[in-house]
Amino acid sequence: MIPRTIFDSDHEMFRDAVRKFLEVEAVPYHAQWEKDGQVSREIWLKAGKQGFLAPTVPEEYGGVGADFRYNAIILEECSAAGLTGIGWGLHSDIAVPYIIRYGTEKQKQKYLPKCVTGEYITAIAMTEPGAGSDLQGIKTTATKSGDDYIINGSKTFITNGKMADVVVVVTKTDPSAGAKGTSLFLVEAEAPGFTKGTNLEKIGMKAQDTAELFFDNVRVPKEAMLGGEGRGFIQLMQDLPQERLSIAIMAIASAESIIKQTVEYVSDRKAFGKPVSSFQNTQFKLAELDAEATALRVFLDKCLELHIEEKLDTATASKAKMLCSDFQFKTANECLQLHGGFGYMWEYPVARAFADSRVQSIYGGTNEIMKLIIARQLFSS
Repeated sequence: MIPRTIFDSDHEMFRDAVRKFLEVEAVPYHAQWEKDGQVSREIWLKAGKQGFLAPTVPEEYGGVGADFRYNAIILEECSAAGLTGIGWGLHSDIAVPYIIRYGTEKQKQKYLPKCVTGEYITAIAMTEPGAGSDLQGIKTTATKSGDDYIINGSKTFITNGKMADVVVVVTKTDPSAGAKGTSLFLVEAEAPGFTKGTNLEKIGMKAQDTAELFFDNVRVPKEAMLGGEGRGFIQLMQDLPQERLSIAIMAIASAESIIKQTVEYVSDRKAFGKPVSSFQNTQFKLAELDAEATALRVFLDKCLELHIEEKLDTATASKAKMLCSDFQFKTANECLQLHGGFGYMWEYPVARAFADSRVQSIYGGTNEIMKLIIARQLFSS
């Protein structure tokens, strides 16, 4: 195995703490969370006390000001444990960074400390029934009314949607201006006119609450705007590489975990009087997956290194997201086959991994969009 040089001893101590926490506080309850369609509030508060939520929040706002490698460790350990639906990644890696980067001092003081403790759960509302990867096609509007804005529209497939206390909402403040008319707002759960639909029933990530959000004349003060009017699309484009890197990190950690579990399974499972691992097909399939995982892990660690140095460009992040999420699904599919009928049983981690992996090539921008981004760079040079 190629040693990973991106992490130092402090990171590995942190990893050990995260792993032990998940083993005690999350893994035993995950099956119930899947039935409930969401995790407990308690796990968020416990994670906050341990410093596992939004570690990049600066110290002056209650965080520890860590770099993104700590976020990566949390993602990896959650994914390796099959806890991909726990919702921390969306909170820590995607929604909270918008407040860190674009929030006013008043917004940071109000929201960030509670995001760190788990008292506030965040979400980001981009996708709409008629606009998924096409962010310029959103229809939700924010119309100026005196010193306020009136938000109307709906969002769908919103991770943490049911549990969210504050949502970053993508709107059109000037529908005629295209991308330049996009603005972001911080909308609190109790805002009059803001309602949450039922928890959406998905084929995977069943412990992760995912909901529709509805905005019916939701009045918010101008101070709720995040980052300036008309700046929303630029902000989204600047932050999407981190979201796509997060998806890639989850993908490889999950794939590596399933490969390891499958090696153990086929070594114990017998067919025709001998271990399944003794068949050449089994050995070759797992050898191929392991080789690909090694190559992608090296590439992904380089992407993480670039991101820490603020050098990760959009096309490279898109490559990571596309390659790693496709590989995750391929791995889950191949490993499920090696489990035989047992692989189709929900009690086996590979079944969950298979179901959970399918969405990875869809959200964060579909992999078809990733190809367009990569091709655009190819043909513009």
